[in-house]
Amino acid sequence: MELNLLDPSKLSWSSSFFLAPFTCSTKCLTEPTNNSNPRTLLIIARKGSPVGLHRSSKKNLSQILRTEAAIKAIERKANSDKYNRLWPRAVLEALDDAIRENQWESALNIFVLLRKQHWYEPRCQTYTKMLVMLGKCKQPKQASLLFEVMQTDGLQPTIDVYTALVSAYGLSGYLDKAFETVDHMKSVSDCKPDVYTYSILINCCTKLHRFDLVEHIIAEMSFLGIECSTITYNTVIDGYAKVERFEEMEQSLTDMLESGTRVPDIFTFNSIVGAYGNCGQIEKMEKWFEEFQVMGIKPDLMTFNILIKSYGKVGNYDKMFSVIEFMKKRFISPSIVTYNIVIEAFGKAGKIDKMDEFFLKMKHQGMKPNSITYCSLVSAYSKAGLLKKVDSIMRQVENTNVILDTPFFNCIISAYGRAGDIEKMVEFFSEMKERNCKPDNITFATMIQAYNAQGMIDAAQDLENTMIRTARSSAAHLKETAVPNKIGNFLVYKKVIQIDSADSIVNESTIATLRGKDVRVHIYTSYHV
Repeated sequence: MELNLLDPSKLSWSSSFFLAPFTCSTKCLTEPTNNSNPRTLLIIARKGSPVGLHRSSKKNLSQILRTEAAIKAIERKANSDKYNRLWPRAVLEALDDAIRENQWESALNIFVLLRKQHWYEPRCQTYTKMLVMLGKCKQPKQASLLFEVMQTDGLQPTIDVYTALVSAYGLSGYLDKAFETVDHMKSVSDCKPDVYTYSILINCCTKLHRFDLVEHIIAEMSFLGIECSTITYNTVIDGYAKVERFEEMEQSLTDMLESGTRVPDIFTFNSIVGAYGNCGQIEKMEKWFEEFQVMGIKPDLMTFNILIKSYGKVGNYDKMFSVIEFMKKRFISPSIVTYNIVIEAFGKAGKIDKMDEFFLKMKHQGMKPNSITYCSLVSAYSKAGLLKKVDSIMRQVENTNVILDTPFFNCIISAYGRAGDIEKMVEFFSEMKERNCKPDNITFATMIQAYNAQGMIDAAQDLENTMIRTARSSAAHLKETAVPNKIGNFLVYKKVIQIDSADSIVNESTIATLRGKDVRVHIYTSYHV
């Protein structure tokens, strides 16, 4: 009988978290050579580049299309039993591409196909990469099932696999499962949690603002004799920085310096400078900018982008330009992120001429605008009532290879909805679906507000009902219970369908907002500086 556990439509989360105790060894079948430590990749992911569609805009369009075509071609073979002698490189590259692009459904389907191949050998590193991806995509149930499938393949989980599983649970908000996994690791030979595991756990807690648990984890590390690494300190500092808990942030920096073995680096620099700059405390930002340079840490492009964004937010354009001039003198070339920050700053301030000037300069420098650039332009033109310029931007977009995404369409729909052009708004809503960009709550809320503003109450009600049906459909999933018997190396599962409430997706406050209260459309401006 063929194993079909990883079909996304047949998802299960077994009631037994671990099938059996393991005496874990770090030995596994030969892994492909890779210069990156998987555990390190887990931790530095928070500082990574944009993923998915936003990364795609940096690639050549033909390469994107070839990659997508390769993934789809391999994925189509997953449901057939006859494709068990495929060329290894084709399958492995398609899987790697799907993982890199965080296309978790495609990756799981391709993985099912991989396991059917006559040349397939289970490898710990493959499972680690898959678990990391599922964590980024917030798919804890698939991660749990994948861990069980790994055991049916006869592999003993390594510390990297366990750490990836901790990340998958933690990043998805399942902290109890993450802590349960760490506790289980303590009882497994050769898989005791180390500084990387605890750093991942701390990162998950900071993202969920559970700083009480962070203190508990650090105390446990101290009790076990595990010293915090620079990455651990940076994770704590960055967590406090993002929620503007400056006293604890500076205390963590002091602890880092007093440790005697860990020193701040560029990530520490950017976290602290960015924290003060983001909340408008410019003097503090400049103070720490100087302090870190005294420590011997030189600013990088990200640091300068932080300064530019911070000065732009408070309207200090003279200092913003002085940073850009300083970069030129030091032969530091502005990136597309730099230009996007400047364009957004002028756009939000209503300085349309200056915004247009930098947009032209950006193109003259050979920089290709991306969806974020066009979002900022459309948002600024819309607020200024320049709908003709929005039309002009759309004509430009049609003649480029920019990959459009849901936030971009939300911006366009908002612009035409605000202007009362319902026909255009509906047209772009249809195009959005044609381009496989899924409408989200912001899409629906924006359109419903536009309908209400035009007195189209029935249309608003119909769309609200569509939104609720979509949410309930998304909340429906299969819960499966493990049956204690095996066929070959495969587990058999009994499928039990249960529909969860959609309240977590569309709650009462959301509906109340759609029924007449103000709806704020948050334009996508996350530049990953």
